[in-house]
Amino acid sequence: MADDPGLVRSRLWRAGELESDDVPFDKISDYLDDDGALLWVDICDPDSHLLTELAEELHLQPLAVEDAMSHGERPKATRYSTHTFLTAYAAEVRTDDQPEHHAQVCLSRVSAFILKRGIVTVSAGSGFDMDAVLARWEDNADLLQYGVGALVHGLLDVIVDSHFEAVQALDDKIEDLEDGLFDEHAATQLLQRRTYSIRKDLVALRRVVLPMREVVNGVLRHRKDVNAPSELDAWYDDLYDHVLRATEWTESLRDMVTTIFETNLSLQDARLNTVMKKLTGWAAIIAIPTAVTGYFGQNLPYPGFQQHWGFALSSALIVGIAGLLYLTFRRKNWL
Repeated sequence: MADDPGLVRSRLWRAGELESDDVPFDKISDYLDDDGALLWVDICDPDSHLLTELAEELHLQPLAVEDAMSHGERPKATRYSTHTFLTAYAAEVRTDDQPEHHAQVCLSRVSAFILKRGIVTVSAGSGFDMDAVLARWEDNADLLQYGVGALVHGLLDVIVDSHFEAVQALDDKIEDLEDGLFDEHAATQLLQRRTYSIRKDLVALRRVVLPMREVVNGVLRHRKDVNAPSELDAWYDDLYDHVLRATEWTESLRDMVTTIFETNLSLQDARLNTVMKKLTGWAAIIAIPTAVTGYFGQNLPYPGFQQHWGFALSSALIVGIAGLLYLTFRRKNWL
């Protein structure tokens, strides 16, 4: 097997201590057969030939290899005879300069083949920050003595933390929407675009957050296959609690966006009713001069016909009745 440093990263631990950070690609299977070794291999954007060659040497399930290469796979954890395969997505909210598209959820897929003495991760593109996973393993270096379970926990923990950060960013954006919801000078069309944008982001985030419960449960069910000790139980319980919190938070934000959307429509109806009341009030006030001048403009004799006091009477009727309507409408908050 040819070594390709541009695609492959690796680390080797023994008894929880780092032994090497550059394992030759053609020695991977040898270290995975070593009882005292703990190995991590990462392949970024592999071609089918490279991954197929590795799968044949490590006896990986062809269906799992196909899932690692294909696009659009949902988060899942599947147990095969020789390994457990999982797929998950890290999330990141990126903000651009256009207010109508204020944020966008970017998903980065990572797959992992969980073996007895190591894991092989396959990442698509440079979106997933594997350095964050390495830093998490270094921060919890004392857990590495417990084997593969510690590596899997660190990987999933980084992914779940990215979900938290994405949900927090969207929560902040929703608070901005709430602040502008009752702003009389806010642009309604812009508010609608931002609401739809956040709703779309939440739908995308929800598709990768909700299945994480199944992923973590699947890993927990098959931990005995990799000899994960009970010392990791508390860490996995904490991880599962974080998954539940991220899921509940995502669902609550989805309900909140729906409420904002419905409230915005209700406020638009209320503003329209206010405008219609004002127009109706002013139309009634303007109708009084029209009616009075029309009556006094008849070509028939009437009280005050061709008399100065008739003009004064018509003017008094216009001012009096129009003023009475104005005061009435003001008292009802129509004007």
